[in-house]
Amino acid sequence: MEAFDKLVGLMATLRSDEGCPWDRKQKISAFKTFMLEEVYEIIEAIEKEDLPDLREELGDLLFHIVFIAQICKERNAFDIQDVIEDVYRKMYNRHPHVFQKQNLGAPIEVKWEELKRQEKEDNYSLLSHIPSSMPALLRAYVITKRAAKVGFDWQRIEDVYEKMEEEIVELKDAEATGDANRVREEIGDLLFTVVNIARFLSVDPEDALRATSDKFIKRFGYIEQNTDIRSATLETMDTLWNENKDKENAEK
Repeated sequence: MEAFDKLVGLMATLRSDEGCPWDRKQKISAFKTFMLEEVYEIIEAIEKEDLPDLREELGDLLFHIVFIAQICKERNAFDIQDVIEDVYRKMYNRHPHVFQKQNLGAPIEVKWEELKRQEKEDNYSLLSHIPSSMPALLRAYVITKRAAKVGFDWQRIEDVYEKMEEEIVELKDAEATGDANRVREEIGDLLFTVVNIARFLSVDPEDALRATSDKFIKRFGYIEQNTDIRSATLETMDTLWNENKDKENAEK
């Protein structure tokens, strides 16, 4: 832990009177953006399988965690050691089958929720502590996964496809009425159903949509490289789109 202690000491110095003016003035609220940036950079490194970059980005995230803990220490709230001890205790208690050689008597996913409920006592709900600030698609995925753990789920994927078709009909009906609020609601219902299809197929919808967005950017870039999009016809752009798509398929 020598390297970790050096990092904690470095952070304390940066926040001291002899430290960095920028570091000294930072508040916890600033880290909402900082942490999101770091997490997305980690995700990108994972997707690219760039391990040197992943190593660097994990270090950046760790630095931000130590930074926040130092601010909290200065407020006499807690320090990084408290954070480590808390998570150690929690993970130790949530793995009784490993550390206490207990027979769980239930699937690990079910037992995990039981242990979390015991920790939170009366303040626990299966769908609590799912941040509303999460990307909406990912949040829907997490919500449905948790509900499915206790059997609140469709039995067959065919039923989910039928639900999707039903939602499409309802969306078209809402569009016909011109009721913007109803259209918004039906689009949400449709997206929520698509998330359930992704879950049934063991696909992370956030990851799938991100990949599709990247694919769209790449194909649109091909169009931009081969024509003037300000004057090109839709037919020309569509032809170039399909041309690039065929090249991608040939390379697979």
